[in-house]
Amino acid sequence: MDSKAYERGMEMLRKMVGPDVMEGTVERVAKFSPDMARLVVEFPFGSLYSRPGLDLKQRSLLTISSLVTQGAVDQMDFHIHAALNAGLTPNEIVEAVMHCLPYAGFPKSLGALGVVIRIFEERGVTVEV
Repeated sequence: MDSKAYERGMEMLRKMVGPDVMEGTVERVAKFSPDMARLVVEFPFGSLYSRPGLDLKQRSLLTISSLVTQGAVDQMDFHIHAALNAGLTPNEIVEAVMHCLPYAGFPKSLGALGVVIRIFEERGVTVEV
């Protein structure tokens, strides 16, 4: 295990979603597969998100668009919370999902928008119309 990448990853996750969400998620995965939990923390968050060159808002936009194009709605809620915490506005998040329409298609974009709506409702977030 690259302990420095793991520690950077844990710190980045705390910054992105807060300690309660992050630690609960990592612990849940670690109980089932410690190696998977380590890799999930080390690689994307300790090695990629921690790099210079892009800020968290930019990385969040890239992540949202990637998840939409894959139809990976199971991962969307975590990253929508993180995007809001990184400072993306609700309108920027909706625009990112909408921008994926011609590239990912309506079913994937609408599936992602459903997650966005749910997270916004849970957090009491409104979109300027």
